[in-house]
Amino acid sequence: MTLPHLLTIPPEHAGKRLDQSLAELLPSYSRSRLQSWIESGHILLAGAVASQKQKVWGGEQVQVTPEAAPEETAYQAEDIGLNIVYEDDAILVIDKPAGLVTHPGAGNWQGTLLNALLHYLPAAAAIPRAGIVHRLDKDTSGLMVVAKTLEAQTQLVRDLQARTVKRIYWAVALGVFARAEGSVDAAIGRHPTQRVKMAVHDKDSSVSKPALTYWKVLKQYPRAAWVECRLATGRTHQIRVHLTHLGHPLLGDPVYRGKNQNPPGLPPFQRQALHAVRLGLKHPVTGEEMEWEAPPPQDFADLIAALENPDAS
Repeated sequence: MTLPHLLTIPPEHAGKRLDQSLAELLPSYSRSRLQSWIESGHILLAGAVASQKQKVWGGEQVQVTPEAAPEETAYQAEDIGLNIVYEDDAILVIDKPAGLVTHPGAGNWQGTLLNALLHYLPAAAAIPRAGIVHRLDKDTSGLMVVAKTLEAQTQLVRDLQARTVKRIYWAVALGVFARAEGSVDAAIGRHPTQRVKMAVHDKDSSVSKPALTYWKVLKQYPRAAWVECRLATGRTHQIRVHLTHLGHPLLGDPVYRGKNQNPPGLPPFQRQALHAVRLGLKHPVTGEEMEWEAPPPQDFADLIAALENPDAS
C-alpha cells in the first residue's frame, strides 16, 4: 500500500486551484491523475475531502493518498469461477458465459477472464495475455481455448493464423435468407466514425484486415433464422459485421441493431444471439485432433424454443 503524501501549501501558491498547486508540488504525477484522486476522495484539504475547483491560499495541510490507475491493477488474480470443459498440461478449454469480458480494457479493468485465469493458473502470469490466444465478445457465450505454456500458446497462434482451428458458432439473425448457405469474404476494420463498431472495408484499405466467414441456415423462421457460422479468420465482431453486411444483423445486438435490436414479432433477447458451440484443433503438443461442443446456455436455448413454438404461452 502506498503511503500518503503530507504537504503544506506554500504561500506563493495563494489563489491557485488545488489541482494546479499539487501538480507543481508533486511533479511525478500528472495533473489529470491528481484531478481523478480529488474526484475519488483520495485528497484531503485541511482534513476534509477536497473539491475539484477549490482554491488554496497558503498554509493549508494536504494529504494525498495515491491510487493506482485501473490499467495498472488490471492484471491481478481474481477468484472468478470458470466452466472448464477440458484441461491437460498444455491447454485449457472453457465455456465462457455471456457477460464475461475476455481481457481487461477501457471500462472493464477487473472481473475478466484474464483475471480469472491468473487466479486459477498462477503460472499464467508468465505467459502473454495469461495464455489467451483468441477472444469472444463480452456478450457472446461459448468455447475458448487457453494455452498453459508459452510453447502451446505459440503453436496455437500459428494454427489460428494457418486457419486450421475450427470455430463453429450458432446465431439467430434477422430476416429471411435468400440462400441456404454461403460465405462472406469481406475485409473488416474500425468503423470510420463510430469507434465502438467495426465495418466492412475495401480489401485494399490500410485500416482493414481480410475476413472470411462461412454460414449455413439451420432453420428459417418467418422473421429470423437460426444460422451456423464457421470462422476462417478471427476479426473483432466478425460474425456480427459479416451478417449485418448481408442484411441480417443478429437478434439482440445493441451495436449493430441499435435501439431496434429486438423488433416486433420476435422473442426479446438481451444480448447478441451468438454462441460458440464447437471448437476443434490439433493439440499443440501431441498433435492429436480434438473437438469439443458446448450446448447453448439457457437464454439461447429458450430463444430457439420460442422461435420453434411462437404461439406457446
